Amino acid sequence: MARGKVSGMTRRPLRGFDRERLIDLRTEKGYTRGDLARFAEVSVAAVRAWESGQATPQVDRLARVAAALDVPMSELVRISPHDRYLGDLRVQAGLTQPQLALQAGISTASLSSLELGETSLREPVAERLARALGVDTAEVRAAYERARTRPPGAPV
Repeated sequence: MARGKVSGMTRRPLRGFDRERLIDLRTEKGYTRGDLARFAEVSVAAVRAWESGQATPQVDRLARVAAALDVPMSELVRISPHDRYLGDLRVQAGLTQPQLALQAGISTASLSSLELGETSLREPVAERLARALGVDTAEVRAAYERARTRPPGAPV
């Protein structure tokens, strides 16, 4: 599989990932990179790449790291709640797009378009997303609106 590709799709860097915080949390726990890799079921090379800034983790792998460190995702992905986009809410929940789409009963392509603010967010979908994400519908709508009204070229 080509670097930066997952299932034939290009992967964007994980917005808000704080590699310095990962290092701090790992060392505070007294874990070596190998320890963290074992507990999170990821490779030592992956932990090294994330800590050095050579790569950013996939959300499902980072969720395992957060669990191994016994911290919420917000400790590793630092975006103010008032600045979060819909995709950021998904990351905070530790879910991939396919996982959230399945839970919300929509296609992955539809979820991707919603996260980019490129399609309308209907109320029934907002409610299902909120349930799956463990947040209220107003938070889902606000995050969607931030993504929809972001400046041209701004990452999501």
